Amino acid sequence: MEITNVTEYQEIAKQKLPKMVYDYYASGAEDQWTLHENRFAFTKILFRPRILIDVSKIDMTTTVLGFKISMPIMIAPTAFQKMAHPEGEYATARAASAAGTIMTLSSWATSSVEEVASTGPGIRFFQLYVYKDRNVVAQLVRRAERAGFKAIALTVDTPRLGRREADIKNRFTLPPFLTLKNFEGLDLGKMDKADDSGLASYVAGQIDRSLSWKDVKWLQTITTLPILVKGVLTAEDARIAVEAGASGIIVSNHGARQLDYVPATIMALEEVVKAAQGRVPVFLDGGVRRGTDVFKALALGASGIFIGRPVVFSLAAEGEAGVRKVLSMLREEFELTMALSGCRSLKEITRDHIVTEWDSPHPRPAPRL
Repeated sequence: MEITNVTEYQEIAKQKLPKMVYDYYASGAEDQWTLHENRFAFTKILFRPRILIDVSKIDMTTTVLGFKISMPIMIAPTAFQKMAHPEGEYATARAASAAGTIMTLSSWATSSVEEVASTGPGIRFFQLYVYKDRNVVAQLVRRAERAGFKAIALTVDTPRLGRREADIKNRFTLPPFLTLKNFEGLDLGKMDKADDSGLASYVAGQIDRSLSWKDVKWLQTITTLPILVKGVLTAEDARIAVEAGASGIIVSNHGARQLDYVPATIMALEEVVKAAQGRVPVFLDGGVRRGTDVFKALALGASGIFIGRPVVFSLAAEGEAGVRKVLSMLREEFELTMALSGCRSLKEITRDHIVTEWDSPHPRPAPRL
């Protein structure tokens, strides 16, 4: 069967992967309301296309933190990619590089920062979890810097792991042949079996629940890399992030895996963009499966978007070729959406190109009698 859109990879991944692995990637927290909403909320935004504009040339290039990329579509950090495919993060890194875009490597990758760097050139960011032992954190950040990573994406929504009931039922743990490669030499690379989710137990033991804004400042004392704060959903926190010296904000609900009944990220986006007031770029993470979704996010003020699950599902289905295909399908759909909306460059995408369910209705002139 020919794959014609990103979503079709999920069913293939479901058939190929062991249940524990598929459920880990696919599931959300508790009732999974936010998981559903992350996708559904995009249907509440409609287009207001402009016609008869010369769209024979379309430019999708942009810059993120000063780095030029081919399109505003980037790869979000997702853990344990070798559970999906033996080449794991290596394949994802090569696919991102070939597409001319940014890959974010998870702290909990099954390939180390050095291994990913060894795949060749590419613009890469490093996602950071803050461990109780700050020496571990400092060491990891230094290794990422040395390996040529260009920014730190600090995850701020995980003082504790969300209640992911599929992982509890499956007694999720990392398969024995895999390790958290970045922590291997620190005796933190293995995950023990537990009576519920092995990952939840690992997080409870290792991740620092006391993490606060002062730690964002601390991070700036140990690295010169720009820091993106990942996991912001409110205007209040957007303002604090800017004041704390963040170089950017990623609007994220952790793929709906942390607190259930938070809004879809596309619903929270505009509030965060308005609070940031253009002082730092704001990015959207979560729910993007179509080029139309990318356009909607940019129309609401995002500087770019990150995709997570489409990467692991396509990786499971077809390895590096699958990830390349996901990036090229989203690119082509986004280019088509721009053309049909009358936009030739990203700066031409405006709030006027969409109407949302939460907009006040446009006043209609009274009908003539």
